[in-house]
Amino acid sequence: MDFNNVSIAKEANILFDGNITSRSITFEDGSKKTLGIMLPGEYELNTVNKATIDINSGVLEVMLPAEDWVEYVAPATIKIAQNSKYKLKVTSLVDYCCSFERV
Repeated sequence: MDFNNVSIAKEANILFDGNITSRSITFEDGSKKTLGIMLPGEYELNTVNKATIDINSGVLEVMLPAEDWVEYVAPATIKIAQNSKYKLKVTSLVDYCCSFERV
């Protein structure tokens, strides 16, 4: 997938001592995505907006609110509801693209 007519943040988003990193891109219509890498480990994240995480490579487990752990093997897509806290168990390096839906 190619993205055209975007702005890319020069500064990286660095979480968990560099175990999750990404770059933000903004489209002409104001929509946003992040492109990044997750290293093996366990993490807890939250989102304000609805998010769709496309896993391009790697394997991870996700626990969404009030749900059990689910394993995702690339290629895979994970939908996260707005204002959600969720957990990740990354078992191999994950290359991902996260799309945010404005509400």
